[in-house]
Amino acid sequence: MRKLAVSASFLQKDHCAKILETAQRCGFTPDFYIETPLTPSQAADYEVIYGEPSRKLLRAATSLRWFCSCYAGVEAITDDSLFHDADVLLTNSAGAYGLTIAEHITMVTLMLLRQMPACMEDMRKRRWKNVPSMRSIYGSSITILGTGDIGTQFARRAKALGAASVYGVRRSQKPCDSAFDRVYTNDQLDEILPQTEILVMALPATAETVGILSRERIALLPKNAIVINVGRGTAVDQDALMEALNAERIAGAALDVMVPEPLPEDHPLWSTKNLLLTPHISGQTSLPETVERNVDMFCRDLENYASGQPLAHLVDRRRGY
Repeated sequence: MRKLAVSASFLQKDHCAKILETAQRCGFTPDFYIETPLTPSQAADYEVIYGEPSRKLLRAATSLRWFCSCYAGVEAITDDSLFHDADVLLTNSAGAYGLTIAEHITMVTLMLLRQMPACMEDMRKRRWKNVPSMRSIYGSSITILGTGDIGTQFARRAKALGAASVYGVRRSQKPCDSAFDRVYTNDQLDEILPQTEILVMALPATAETVGILSRERIALLPKNAIVINVGRGTAVDQDALMEALNAERIAGAALDVMVPEPLPEDHPLWSTKNLLLTPHISGQTSLPETVERNVDMFCRDLENYASGQPLAHLVDRRRGY
């Protein structure tokens, strides 16, 4: 029997049972490392590994033919030198996290538009003050950098809440979900920033996305704009963003990702005006639906792998996603 290792701490008994049934049907013997992670010394035995990525583990996996990361972002493990063979397949779990991250985006967007940080500060200080002016997603102009699962899931929710326009920005102008009113390419971004009231960033970490929201582009945003980043912290010029927020040149921002992570206690982001910070939690596996999708995606690709079919979630290591 061919050997499969499953090393993901968030899996429950029913998830393991589904993987077991699929694996056996596909001719694999699975070993589960749930409470105790898979070690590099054990990794050499497995043809397929599904779980949380580790550079040290990958280097030791000398029998590996396919690694399936249970994370969406895999930029830390795309280097060919990590694999014993350049032909080892790498897949990710992008597509499992769209629902939970879209809900996070919706939450922080509404918190900023409805002035919740200021209200919460008043409540903390036991001050009963007049509610500051509020805004709505309804009638807003929204631009989403990244039109994959996360961006699409939020675009659908924004349209359902009455956004006036939802524009997508991506590498090419290939057709996207109907929730996007129009799709622009990355090199057209400067054209739409001046009319963007809500800018959502859901980008992978690649050479092309590093610094895409530069100082110059932040300056193009209108004063009432808010910025939401759930992709990677490297996509934003943080110093320029802090300056714009503290000078009230834009209305607010919410960062679930930043540089560095974890954020040091003395970092100036903590004291930046009109900024919501969350500790990279938008895509956690605490939502049951996220885990269900994650496992389903792996099981479907295991069937593809066993039958010699292309993997649905294959990562192009040159692009990084």
